[in-house]
Amino acid sequence: MSMLHPVIAEVTERLRERSRESRADYLRRIDAAAQGNGVHRERLACGNLAHGFAACGATDKERLREGHTPNLGIVNAYNDMLSAHQPYERYPELIRRVAREAGITAQMAGGVPAMCDGVTQGRAGMELSLFSRDLIAMATAVALSHDMFDGALYLGICDKIVPGLLIGALSFGHLPGIFVPSGPMPSGISNEQKSKVRQAYAEGKATKAELLEAEAAAYHAPGTCTFYGTANSNQMLMEIMGLHLPGASFVAPDTPLRDALTREAVLRVAELSAPGSAHLPLGHIVDERAIVNGVVGLHATGGSTNHLLHLVAIARAAGIELRWDDFDALSPVVPLLARVYPNGYADVNQFHEAGGMSFLIDQLLSQGLLHGDARTVFGTGLDGYAQVPQLDGHGQLAWKPVAKESGNRGVLRGVAEPFRADGGLRMLDGNLGRAVIKVSSVPEDRLVIEAPAVVFHDQDEVRKAFERGELNRDFVAVVRFQGPQAIGMPELHKLTPTLSVLQDRGHRIALLTDGRMSGASGRVPAAIHVTPEAQDNGPIARIRDGDIVRLDTQQGRLDVLVDAAEFSARVPATADLSAHQYGMGRELFGLFRRNATSADLGAGVF
Repeated sequence: MSMLHPVIAEVTERLRERSRESRADYLRRIDAAAQGNGVHRERLACGNLAHGFAACGATDKERLREGHTPNLGIVNAYNDMLSAHQPYERYPELIRRVAREAGITAQMAGGVPAMCDGVTQGRAGMELSLFSRDLIAMATAVALSHDMFDGALYLGICDKIVPGLLIGALSFGHLPGIFVPSGPMPSGISNEQKSKVRQAYAEGKATKAELLEAEAAAYHAPGTCTFYGTANSNQMLMEIMGLHLPGASFVAPDTPLRDALTREAVLRVAELSAPGSAHLPLGHIVDERAIVNGVVGLHATGGSTNHLLHLVAIARAAGIELRWDDFDALSPVVPLLARVYPNGYADVNQFHEAGGMSFLIDQLLSQGLLHGDARTVFGTGLDGYAQVPQLDGHGQLAWKPVAKESGNRGVLRGVAEPFRADGGLRMLDGNLGRAVIKVSSVPEDRLVIEAPAVVFHDQDEVRKAFERGELNRDFVAVVRFQGPQAIGMPELHKLTPTLSVLQDRGHRIALLTDGRMSGASGRVPAAIHVTPEAQDNGPIARIRDGDIVRLDTQQGRLDVLVDAAEFSARVPATADLSAHQYGMGRELFGLFRRNATSADLGAGVF
């Protein structure tokens, strides 16, 4: 492990200084809640405790009654519809059995909602997606509110679910906890093949039956989708932040190794929960070092842009004031070491087979690009994560050092030969506000786009204009009134096939929006998360059709090339959002929309 890179040290120190008071206040709160590190339910009145173990079997009831051994809470995001979470159906029984064999107890503390962005993509339900993160955080807090638990296991994988679980867990940061993944589905048809069929369908060159056949061949089994979107970026983050066991992120579901890692997670959180020197609350693990390590991981892998919302919100939940400026400051010094679709041809299974997280962490540590001394649930520094889990000849879990060479240089590389010298995420500033862009998969000749604006207030309007033949030219699609205060900031991934077709025809195309794209966003330059948003009278609300917009990722600029006095004198546009008020549960999240922070503050209500 090398000396810490000076830029990593500088950014961390700025973050620490900026967060000094809020972090100290957070630690005071969780330390007061802990009241030492003994078993929590000993403080319950007899009636409270009797309610807590009334439904348990005799062995668990006796242990809970005595109150001297840890009781672990399970917070589960299981459902059958979400492929990544379907394997969690059997986890609670496995966890309870392992706990019982270890002389402790575990109980299902609660379930949290887990919507699938793949199912709701482009549908009205997607407007609930970002809101669900805050709901999951609240549901997690409700699950842990009984004072019955001395530690927790968090079962979640996808998009808003892991950030919501972690925000909720940090509100109970005095409890030790481990995040337990379930792993990716086996590789189906390649993501590139799937993308080609999507584009063909957008052009009318493939039938709906052909499209469904391709989609079903890609998404075909229990487990996480295999492209490197937000779900798999979540897994990367949990491991590089020390909240998974080493090498756990991308082990396949329902395999002996996956079950062994789950068993080990139960035993490990029991150790962290027991009184003594090993006791380590989750709120003490997620500190400034862990947050910076997470940002570095996003840059090094070309991770999901959604985490410029989620990681900011997670940090705030731990009393840490992470800013987009910190992402921007780290980007130039963190090399891009992975190419996983949509940033390359490979999927996460190929990434894992090439060395995966263990290789990535080992390489970044070798150049001082990670805080190796960060605390982890494994009980070591981050150097313990440069290891690969395996089963020995007796079926016992063990770890071995990761190889020093990548198993596939087309997917994963060392720091001596990165795919790019800098990270895959950039910040843009200008007279249109601030925005985020993912450049890791954008062609070099598309890093600067200057073209007339075509303004839309709904993503379906883009498709209709395309079908009418109105978009066969250079343009910047301005899709506004998509922000958190407007309609909840749904993902606009539905735009990707249409805009990709136009770019492939040779047109210079870009997207400018106060909405989101998912981690699956691809080769079309997309300035997203524009803040202030249109609903907040941001400059994006004053753009008119035909205005020349310049998106310059090389200089980090986002501007409309209109006389400043004329532009500022324009009356901001408004949009009729009444169709977004009711139906599909949307009437239930008015509180979120009225109180949501801007994108650069995490776009939540916390």
